[in-house]
Amino acid sequence: MMRIGSIIGTFGAAFVLTALLHACGSSSSAVQRDNLAYLYGKGPTNLRLEARVYHEDAEHTVVFFKLHTEDLLYKSDGGGAPYKAQVRIAYGTFAEKDPRNLLDSASTMVNDVATQQGVNEELIGRMELQRDPSRAFLLKVVARDMNRDNESEVTLRLEADPAAGSQYFMPIDPANGLPLFSDQVHPGRPVAMRTDRWKGRTLRAERFPVDASLPPPVFSGDRLERKDPAPDSSFTVEVDTTGRFTVPTDHIGLFRFTPVDADSTNGCSVTILDQSFPYVDRAADMVKPLRYITSTQEYDRIAKSDNVRKAVERFWLDATGDRERAREAIRIFYGRVENANRHFNAAMEGWRTDRGLVHIIFGTPTTIYRNANGETWTYGEENNIMSLTFNFVRRRSDLTDNDLILQRDPVLKGAWYRNVESWRNGRVYQN
Repeated sequence: MMRIGSIIGTFGAAFVLTALLHACGSSSSAVQRDNLAYLYGKGPTNLRLEARVYHEDAEHTVVFFKLHTEDLLYKSDGGGAPYKAQVRIAYGTFAEKDPRNLLDSASTMVNDVATQQGVNEELIGRMELQRDPSRAFLLKVVARDMNRDNESEVTLRLEADPAAGSQYFMPIDPANGLPLFSDQVHPGRPVAMRTDRWKGRTLRAERFPVDASLPPPVFSGDRLERKDPAPDSSFTVEVDTTGRFTVPTDHIGLFRFTPVDADSTNGCSVTILDQSFPYVDRAADMVKPLRYITSTQEYDRIAKSDNVRKAVERFWLDATGDRERAREAIRIFYGRVENANRHFNAAMEGWRTDRGLVHIIFGTPTTIYRNANGETWTYGEENNIMSLTFNFVRRRSDLTDNDLILQRDPVLKGAWYRNVESWRNGRVYQN
């Protein structure tokens, strides 16, 4: 069930949230370089916030956000219902090359009323954003539960044109026109794409196989040069006069949509992944990530077992020595797999990427710093010789902007084997 906030015009409205825009000059208060470790699992997680941007045209952008009512604290004035929640949503935009430079900010208050507590619904809202299409910048969206004094935030990068092509597209639910907050969908789910920029135009659609390879260890001397695969089929789609077209979701694969008379930077991608994604629900989902911590012979024995789930459970029981520790190891290991799937998808499942590999084996970093070219993860204190640092560089790709390649280093070999051995011995470290 869904409750919708500030969805207006062609989206319809259940109630309206008014965005209060406060333009700020470049001389506004400075902000320090942000530690983004909370984005991938460290920090407040009991207030889930999702956000995405959509360019209606070159200068007008909408920031969509989604909250879950079960994460909010609803209070009564006394005597029972109604119960009221209040959340402040704010954003700030910052110059990409100078994150101390606050360009613009806005805020809105979400006031929700419920007749009973404990019901989980989605609150979806929107805020307007003025944009200069010639410059890239960072957008930070913050949600604060005013009743609980708890907050969460999301940081997004808005490219300059023409690299901003994918943000001129937005997947939506065709039944109600509401935005979807992920470009990964399950097979058979009805999905439409909204693109006001390309209404009435013809798009070239190409289907690519989903990459099922695994990354080498963090110390490997082999240079990883992942390239976009070749499409295995192509066709055309027509964008109707309302700026919508249907996304085919019958088969697993990555679909890329590009205007036939524009270059590849003007397109968008949607990936159709397995029905269980991003969760680890089936035995087959459980065994594949074990390849990171098992030998080839061990992995083959588990994968070819008559009862794969039982073989996986036996592996963890042997590693930990008792059932309680085995349950805890399974919870953390596969929790990291699911977390990687939520954050690191890049024309493949998130756990198969370089960041997924490091996240599963080493956990959430102490600090994460991000720039236009990639991310730096540090485990331990910064500038401490005993700390571990992983540098990820963004790979240029027409299919995804979320593929970051690890700069592998032989110095990391010892740390890799220590952590793998810890997993194999049932000693789980939450870095």
